[in-house]
Amino acid sequence: MGIDKFNSEGYYDPTTYTALTNIHRDEMAAERRAAYRPLVYICSPYAGDISKNVENARKYSRFAFEQNTIPLAAHLLFPQFMDDEDPAEREAAMHFNYVLLGKCEELWVFGDNVSQGMTHEISIAKKRRQKIRYFSEDCKEVNKDA
Repeated sequence: MGIDKFNSEGYYDPTTYTALTNIHRDEMAAERRAAYRPLVYICSPYAGDISKNVENARKYSRFAFEQNTIPLAAHLLFPQFMDDEDPAEREAAMHFNYVLLGKCEELWVFGDNVSQGMTHEISIAKKRRQKIRYFSEDCKEVNKDA
């Protein structure tokens, strides 16, 4: 946007120039804030009924996306090329999860069934003082005193 330092009569007008520049700056900042989406780590069960848990993780990720976040469900990614049954690969994948969790602003925990892996992710987020939010399986936020 070209804001002129001179008024329509050709006189230097710093007050109007400053005011219009500030308005433009504020509009640009508002646009950036509107486009901002925090990175959110999706914490839900994987092991057990894997097909159901994957379906749920996809549902939770979609819900987080609709809440204007960038959802990160690592347990949907790493099983695509790593073997969860191989202890060494599972350990490596869990380490990758913790690294990615550290990049996120918040941890969103879904469902009443909290697995051992989820418990560890929650404890890491607490140690890092990351914001933790809890949701039911139907994506309703619930209050936890933890």
